[in-house]
Amino acid sequence: MHDVLPPSADEEEPLDHNGPARSPAAEAFVRYADALAAGTADCPLPGGGSTAARFDALAGLAREDLSTARLAEGHLDAVAILAELHGEPVRSGEYWGVWAAEPPGSGLTATRTADGWVLDGVKQYCSGAHICTHALVTALADDGRRLFAVRTGAPGDAERPAHGPGCRPVPGTWQPVGMAGSDSPDVRFTAVPATPVGGVEAYLRRPGFHHGGVGVAACWYGGAQAVARVLFERAGRRADPFTDAHAGAVDLRLHTAGAALARAAEEIDADPLDKAGTAGLRALRVRTLLAEVCAEVLDRVGRATGAGPLCHDERHARAVADLTVYVRQHHAERDLAALGALVCRGAGADR
Repeated sequence: MHDVLPPSADEEEPLDHNGPARSPAAEAFVRYADALAAGTADCPLPGGGSTAARFDALAGLAREDLSTARLAEGHLDAVAILAELHGEPVRSGEYWGVWAAEPPGSGLTATRTADGWVLDGVKQYCSGAHICTHALVTALADDGRRLFAVRTGAPGDAERPAHGPGCRPVPGTWQPVGMAGSDSPDVRFTAVPATPVGGVEAYLRRPGFHHGGVGVAACWYGGAQAVARVLFERAGRRADPFTDAHAGAVDLRLHTAGAALARAAEEIDADPLDKAGTAGLRALRVRTLLAEVCAEVLDRVGRATGAGPLCHDERHARAVADLTVYVRQHHAERDLAALGALVCRGAGADR
């Protein structure tokens, strides 16, 4: 009988059905993706005349669980990107992520070989790393940054070797309290075959990049609604002027956020190809507004309800922790500065 030693902290783990892949959020994501493939659930593509229904679907998922919404949003974004950039469509039984974070560091490199493109390096914030069978990933090639479609080898790919080339999550690189269920560790790529999707910088230059950014804000909106639940329930049980004041303020902010998303959906449907050049400005405005709404909802609900729900209501505590992390996809003052520059000196100067 041989002793089996656990992998060291710096060894990559193979992608399979085990571990965080089978969290409740991952299970819910798989059920949702399967329902989309079967036609029993629907989430329209952005810009096709039903963008409001798309945002409603994302917000609804987020009201139930933000980690599930994050995984589903990535899958839905991949579907939209592949349609926009004329890639191969998503098939039944496939679960996609969009791994396009570009924090400081070496990231991924793409090399053109005689047999096609291969990717090497480490990609951070790979949501669904243990459950996604495929991913769209950004990588730096010799001619610029490109988007590629890859097969990750998860889950339980019988053709994938236990060692050698492939995608492997890096243990210890995802240890959050909030958004834990989104399963977003670093993933190491070693000679991973990749198919280019669109041309150089096509991922960022397409109008759908900004439409997708508003879709993320719709998830934040649903998360804020989930956090507000305990405040509205408390105000409904008994009259208290301070609780009522917080409830009124939160309702006002959520109403404003919902109206902004509805208007954004109308504008996207009216100009899906962004011929007016306003998609970037719109996305910055909506995302900044939703980030501020989320911050105020988190603050007011906490002040109005105290520590009780955070300590005794697991669903609420998770919603607060998840929203706190998820909304940090907004880059705070950096995005405010970008908005100010665009409004004052860029395409939004006359709007």
